[in-house]
Amino acid sequence: MKLILLNKPFNVMCQFSAHPSRETLADYLDIPNIYPAGRLDADSEGLILLTDDGKLQNRISHPDHKQAKTYLVQVEGTPTPAILKKLSEPLDLGDFTTQACIAKHIQTPDWLWDRNPPIRQRASIPTSWLCIILSEGKNRQVRRMTAAVGLPTLRLIRTDIGGFSLESHPLMPGEWQEVEAQK
Repeated sequence: MKLILLNKPFNVMCQFSAHPSRETLADYLDIPNIYPAGRLDADSEGLILLTDDGKLQNRISHPDHKQAKTYLVQVEGTPTPAILKKLSEPLDLGDFTTQACIAKHIQTPDWLWDRNPPIRQRASIPTSWLCIILSEGKNRQVRRMTAAVGLPTLRLIRTDIGGFSLESHPLMPGEWQEVEAQK
């Protein structure tokens, strides 16, 4: 059984099949019969786990198993305590209501790599960083949550899944490492 940690770069599709205009995971990994356990949108960066074991893939990605996922989110604007409270509580996004989560305002991470291309900068609008920890992960959920509270996402980086993190396994975008699966 293989378990691979990959730091997925920005603008890379989270699939192995060819894409007409973007890089895919196949441009970074040449390991047969592995599949992502969960996904990240092309415009999101960071940690994804890949495995050749279907049971492990299910244990990592299925919502019933409640694997905590940590995201660093650069947003337009400055969060207030009221906004952070609203983000932390169940939030109605129209088609579903989120589960409660942890949302904190943090300092700009000093270990973070530059994004290519860089995010847009507006002199008149400040940016801030949030740390959001979820145990669910619906399509574009974090982006939709920050937009719902008036803080549009500029950059989204997943740093942790369950017991694996980019802090304990430092990888630059496009780098990967095989690790022992946790029982």
